[in-house]
Amino acid sequence: MQRLSGKTALITGGNSGIGLATAKLFHEHGARVIITGRDLSTLADARKNLGGDTLAIQSDAGKIDDIESLMQQIRQHVNGLDIVFANAASEQPAPFEQVTEAQFDRSSAVNFKGVFFTIQKALPLLTHGASVIVTTSIANQAGATNFSVYAACKAALRSLTQSLALELIPRGIRVNAVSPGPIDTPGFGRWGLPKEAIDAVRADFTSRSPVKRFGGAEEVANAALFLASDEASYVIGAELVVDGGFSLLL
Repeated sequence: MQRLSGKTALITGGNSGIGLATAKLFHEHGARVIITGRDLSTLADARKNLGGDTLAIQSDAGKIDDIESLMQQIRQHVNGLDIVFANAASEQPAPFEQVTEAQFDRSSAVNFKGVFFTIQKALPLLTHGASVIVTTSIANQAGATNFSVYAACKAALRSLTQSLALELIPRGIRVNAVSPGPIDTPGFGRWGLPKEAIDAVRADFTSRSPVKRFGGAEEVANAALFLASDEASYVIGAELVVDGGFSLLL
């Protein structure tokens, strides 16, 4: 059964990882998919991989001008959006005392400000009954060493999800979040650290996980599919945790 037949979905950061896995799943379930990303090469590869009438638009999720341009381009191709998956994110760990203003501004621009304005600028395009899904993180409640800015932004998104859920439900728009734990994606470990350090982090996460493994991007995509579908019509302001029980130990 195609659970998103006839729907149009925008997925930011849809050129890799969780975003790409979700785009594939949404497409399989009958949705027309619009994906964004900063990198033209991976965006083109994703577009080719997805096929069909997938629309791929280069856009920086942390820049307001890009977000406004994205919505203008979307208007030229579709009449409205039934699903917005505000998924684009950026992780650049650093010890608290070493975080620069530029790093702070860039991380908060992508991980919080960009999500806020993506939803705001998409609002005129959202149909009655539309679903907005935000990617948070289990770091939003537990905190994470060397991820102070990232974790704080994800906590802000958790709060934003609840506020917007109340504010937008009178318009027939549902807002929810999916909260991943350690997920095996191409972005994991791209932190400018030695391979040995990344391997140690991966081993630590794996050993502490109740299921002793990382999650797959497809497992997060399945949660997003549920929240996007009419099956979640009574789910509003929720944060669906997908972490193999990891946060139960925090």
